Amino acid sequence: MALFCLAAVWVLFVSCLTPEKAEKRLEPMKSTSEFRLIDIEKLVEEDPVKALHQIGTYRVLYGEGSLLNEGRDPELESRIAGLEDDAAANLKAAQVKAIEEKRWDDAASFARSLASLGIAVENTGMEPDFLLVEAKEKLAAGNDLQAFLGAVRAHELKPLEAEDALLFLERAVEVKQRRTAAFFLAALDAGNGSVSDAVRTYAEGRDSASEMIKGVATVIVDRGYRIERGRGLPDRVLGSAFFVDAAGYLITNYHVIASEVDPTYEGYSRMTIRLGDSSSLRIPAKVVGWDKALDLALIKAEIQPEYVFSVVDRIIPQVGDTVYAIGSPGGLEKTVTAGIVSALGRRFLQIGDVIQIDAAVNHGNSGGPVMDTAGRLVGIVFAGIENYPGLNFAVPAERLAAALPALIAGGRADRPWLGLTVSETAQGAEIIYVAPLTPAADRRIPEGVYITSINGEAVAASQGALIPALQDVLFPGKPGELVALETSDGVKRVMMTVARPDLPLAAAAKVDTRERLAAPLFGLILSPSMDGAFSSSYLVKKVVRGSIADEAGLSEQDPVSIRGFNVEEKEGYALLDINVKKRRMGYLETFMRLPAMLDSPDTL
Repeated sequence: MALFCLAAVWVLFVSCLTPEKAEKRLEPMKSTSEFRLIDIEKLVEEDPVKALHQIGTYRVLYGEGSLLNEGRDPELESRIAGLEDDAAANLKAAQVKAIEEKRWDDAASFARSLASLGIAVENTGMEPDFLLVEAKEKLAAGNDLQAFLGAVRAHELKPLEAEDALLFLERAVEVKQRRTAAFFLAALDAGNGSVSDAVRTYAEGRDSASEMIKGVATVIVDRGYRIERGRGLPDRVLGSAFFVDAAGYLITNYHVIASEVDPTYEGYSRMTIRLGDSSSLRIPAKVVGWDKALDLALIKAEIQPEYVFSVVDRIIPQVGDTVYAIGSPGGLEKTVTAGIVSALGRRFLQIGDVIQIDAAVNHGNSGGPVMDTAGRLVGIVFAGIENYPGLNFAVPAERLAAALPALIAGGRADRPWLGLTVSETAQGAEIIYVAPLTPAADRRIPEGVYITSINGEAVAASQGALIPALQDVLFPGKPGELVALETSDGVKRVMMTVARPDLPLAAAAKVDTRERLAAPLFGLILSPSMDGAFSSSYLVKKVVRGSIADEAGLSEQDPVSIRGFNVEEKEGYALLDINVKKRRMGYLETFMRLPAMLDSPDTL
């Protein structure tokens, strides 16, 4: 009976097949390359940027010289070229539409992608006239911070007319932002404009430290209680913050408020700010936006501050300049300390560099402002680097200005990422590692070549500053834009960026081998030894100067055996255990454990 039922079902199934369906079932299976092209055809309309990236990847996989190439097919080449032209046309149409709809950020993003393809556009969305129109709209809506930032950017591209400068000058005076007023007064004077004596006197004045203190708050993040030796102790994070807008927006460090937004944190977390001493009222605050790579966060409290710091100066201090830090070390509010700029260009954050200062700052100062003697904001304190006790640092104010638009937009500030680790050498920026499952890996960028330009711009910088300069070229862009990368092998690759992982090398460590990870993490570039294909023994091919391997005394041609590799993602570090026979020590075998942080600053 069961057999009869099964046969009946089979007859019914076959009878339901139409001639068309039956014909389709007799067609040969499509190849992988054909399925890829079908996917690209869908993307040409839906997401032309991604389509253009996938077309480039397709050519790498199936183009001339690739392992999967089946010979020249003029019809296929014509089809691919047609898809590429259609995607570029759709991208240009999207950019024009964004201009018409006054979506300036989108227009600028599309324009940058088109520029990487060598396609010029009539308007990019970042023209000074457009920026000024948007700034005026923000000003009329009461969004002073965005309005001032937009007007400053417009002025940098094209000097403001006296009438426009006066508009922003009067608002800056109204909201008591003296340094912002001074900026627009200078623009007004350059345009031969006139202003009342009262406005000029205010703009040319200088705020005292006692006035600035009123714009600094203590940040308290209450994380409940922690258990130590059987006792419950309050778990609190203390930091500082300073107002940048009269609507109650403040800037602080990401690490101060991390438990408020970190999805991996599972405990209790409640943030408040305090404007006075410990007896003062605690005001609830919320996180608006954060940038972990720059250790910055924008928070908001429902309060109108007595003092607001200006963020328009973008001053880069010089070594030896006197600076002042304001904050709440140990919770001691309204503390002002003084010192000098000890050094510039220290590389402790994932993106860019920071300022080293010798003004006394401690736990609780993190997130507070650093000012110069003219009262200009030059940095944001971040303290507590374990490897450098007693040394203090600040994120440059110019990086805050560049990061603010993304922070104001809200949520996690995503930065573009290609998947490269680079090393600065006398010849330039050498690519020493390409992370798997990244745009750079899609395009098969070889390791060992040098970056010659990004988006047609040959980046030059002083010694030690080349990698931050390359990062600065990418920084204004958004994930999902096209970037043109030219390398010393003579190839120009246009690829789509993706969102930068919080810990790029931690993501790579989950899918790549420990032998390859020795390069980006420890500066140890290995090649197989002659002991056999299945051996864990290697020869040191190259040691990156200034790397952990370099500091440990390893050198080229040292025999190395890997004994262990461990990644502690939660703690943010990795450990590599090796046996090494150092040539400099007569090949005496030594066991070494190399530690490395996962938030490498040498990545693009």
